[in-house]
Amino acid sequence: MSLQGQTAIITGGTKNLGAETSKLLAGEGINLFLQYRSNKEQAERFKAELSKEFPHIQVEIYQTALDKADENTKLFEVAKSKFPKGLDFAINNIGKVVKKPIVEVTEKEFDEMHIANNKSAFFFIKEAAKNLNDNGAIVSLVTSLLAAYVGNYAIYQGLKAPVQYYSKAASQELKSRGISVNTVAPGPMNTEFLINSEPKEAVEFYKTQAIGNRLTEVSDIAPIIKFLLKDGKWITGHTMFASGGFT
Repeated sequence: MSLQGQTAIITGGTKNLGAETSKLLAGEGINLFLQYRSNKEQAERFKAELSKEFPHIQVEIYQTALDKADENTKLFEVAKSKFPKGLDFAINNIGKVVKKPIVEVTEKEFDEMHIANNKSAFFFIKEAAKNLNDNGAIVSLVTSLLAAYVGNYAIYQGLKAPVQYYSKAASQELKSRGISVNTVAPGPMNTEFLINSEPKEAVEFYKTQAIGNRLTEVSDIAPIIKFLLKDGKWITGHTMFASGGFT
């Protein structure tokens, strides 16, 4: 199945896993609409690199937060204005982690985590369901910690967990249109998202729990996302755990 000429909207699409996914999909001839929240210079540089390497596709970038429902609505409106043939794939990478015991979590932290991991994901899936072309695909990134029995991650695990159920419900509701809806749950990933939120000794411990004594790499996960858009299109309502045995 060729994906050439189709279009993907990717949140957090200019760095880390989002950037790796963008490159992989560009190689399939997929046009890209990439959301980013900050660092305009880096996003523009990434767009230029993609456009040079893959001159046969159209790449657009768009700066916005996705903290509110109407920001998600505008995201899809702008994307459709840039790509009049419509959108085929929607991939959401947005997330935030706080690691601390329940008794230390503040209301402010809870609210911020709710917006980053739960609310934004729900309204992204809602807008994708409304706006994607038939026979498309929606993929949301969650976490392999959903399969872990640990302390200190209550609000991260707890506020990522609903995304599985939004996706299951959406997969049922969108079957008649041929749209698959899945989640991907990576292990601890070798990006600044993890390195900046965990003490060094924790990062070293995570390495010992996976195949090859290493962290999950973005290059481990991006092909799984592509698989769900292409050869694995028959899969829907599922969470793909990919952690090298971490969980």
